[in-house]
Order: sequence, then C-alpha cells, then structure tokens
Amino acid sequence: MVRILIVEDQKIMQKYFEYIIMQEPEFRHVQTVSDAREAVKICDYSAIDLVIMDVQTFHNHDGLSAGKVIREKYPYTKVLIVTSLIDPKVLERAKSGCADSLWYKDHGEEEIRSVIHRTLNGEHVFPDVTPKVELNWITSGDISPRQLEMLRLYIRGMSYSEIAREMKCSTSGVRWNFQEMIARAGYSCKEDLIAAALESKLIVTTLK
Repeated sequence: MVRILIVEDQKIMQKYFEYIIMQEPEFRHVQTVSDAREAVKICDYSAIDLVIMDVQTFHNHDGLSAGKVIREKYPYTKVLIVTSLIDPKVLERAKSGCADSLWYKDHGEEEIRSVIHRTLNGEHVFPDVTPKVELNWITSGDISPRQLEMLRLYIRGMSYSEIAREMKCSTSGVRWNFQEMIARAGYSCKEDLIAAALESKLIVTTLK
C-alpha cells in the first residue's frame, strides 16, 4: 500500500488530487493539509511514501523548503511538487534537491497520474523548460534569463545601481535592458511590466 500525503491550500485542488488517489487501488490517502510546515511534522510521526506538494501553501509557506527537509530526513519518502507557479527559479530549486519530481497543475490528469507513478518508481521527472505566458505583445520566452533576473532583483527592492553591482554590469546596461523589455512587450511603463510578471506568476517573491 502506497501512503500518500497531499499538501495543498486550494480546496478545489485538494479534491482533484484526492480523486486521482482514490482511482488507484494500491494508493492510500493518509491526510490532506494546507500548510507545508505541517507536512514536515506529519512525516515525523507517520510513514509516508509520497508527498504531493504545492509550492505556495498556507501563509505562503514554501513547499520547496519543506520538500528539501523531508527528502533529507526521510530518503524513502518521495516528494512530487505540483504547482501553477511558472517562475524558473521554482523549477531550478526543485531540481537542486527540493523535490524528486515537479509538474504543472494545468497539465492533464493522465500526465499527473503518470508522473506520480514514475516518481514512485524512482524516476526524477522534470519538464525541460517552464511554460510560457503572454506579456502583452511577447511571451515570457522572449525575455532572456539575464533580463528576468534583473526584473526579479528590482521587484525585490534593488535599485538599478545595486542590480548592476550584483550582476557585474553597468547601471546604463540595466536601464537599457528594462527599456528593451518594456518596449518589446508594448507596455507604457516599468510598473506595467512588473504587474504582468507578478500576476502571471512568472516571478514569485512571497514564499516564506
């Protein structure tokens, strides 16, 4: 019997994952919780074979940080991150040891089911790239990783000069990259670009 813990704060997604588990005779749904930190506590006193975990859980607690703790303390427990956050940093962190696998919520039920089985069989399943989202006239794939990092640092509160020091370039170079992103996307100002990046979940800054 495969014992599965669900960590998800949205009711509709809780029911969705519970439904998937119920379709498999060898799966046993142990519990559903909304907080990633609670998941760590449950693994401390209950043998769990698979944790299906969101990234942004109750109180914005970080499912990736919890996944890393669980994998380090309980190597037999598999951690599958299923998220709607397309921020490339999420995929990067998952691959760096915070999860056994990661997949996206908007993919079909059969894909999710397949990833669950493959993860339980010892595979590490990750998409090659994050999904693209529209940013007015362009998609997120049209923004270079370097430009995306500049945007991320600005959203976190850094000035152009601080970003330049962090990324070892000139302040004018940072300014040019922002102007280029704004112009290509067809926005009228930097604030519109930032709002679109946050709303589309291309950049996530709220995890704790």
